Amino acid sequence: MPSLRLAAIAAALVAAAATAGARAAPALSSDDRALVSQAASYLDGFGELKGRFVQTDPRGQTTGGVLYLKRPGYARFVYDPPSNVLVVADGHTVSITDPRLRTFDRYPLGATPLALILAKHVRLDRGVEVISVSHDAEGFTLTARDAAHPHAGQVTLAFTDHPLRLAAWTMVDAQGRTTRIRLTALEATSGLPASLFVAPTYYDTRPNVPPPPQ
Repeated sequence: MPSLRLAAIAAALVAAAATAGARAAPALSSDDRALVSQAASYLDGFGELKGRFVQTDPRGQTTGGVLYLKRPGYARFVYDPPSNVLVVADGHTVSITDPRLRTFDRYPLGATPLALILAKHVRLDRGVEVISVSHDAEGFTLTARDAAHPHAGQVTLAFTDHPLRLAAWTMVDAQGRTTRIRLTALEATSGLPASLFVAPTYYDTRPNVPPPPQ
């Protein structure tokens, strides 16, 4: 159901990078702290990225799309038909548009997990509490929460080791609903036009056809 899917997207986006539990975060080992530092340096180092993503929402439904990221503060997620949902971060707000349902929702960028990735300077030691680091065959993951709002949810960032790159993120909101974004064909780019990061108006019902790759 499109309306339920949009609600799931919105619920995931408005969850801050936090955890639903009130337990104190365990102390990280020196090796884990080194991985956190590497992840922060990587996120702080990119300017513009483009690629494709696959999203799995809390109901288990999967949707693909095209994404563009530009730091600081800009993002565009164009969902493939028949969804045609468009998510745009314009540096200040995150807008979620569904042209078929004629719905338009807007949230402060700082209240979404995108703020962690799109910050001017990525810091994982100030205002953000890294509560766990885990390792697998492909790389490592780190789970973080907003230190000031530990009940709001959490975000888990997954990285590959060789080369180091962001591969996915998983958001859990305050109600325990999970949305996962897996990144595919992600690559650095430059010169992304400002028009990519302008959300359509509420009344714009044209399909969200992604622009050609830059």
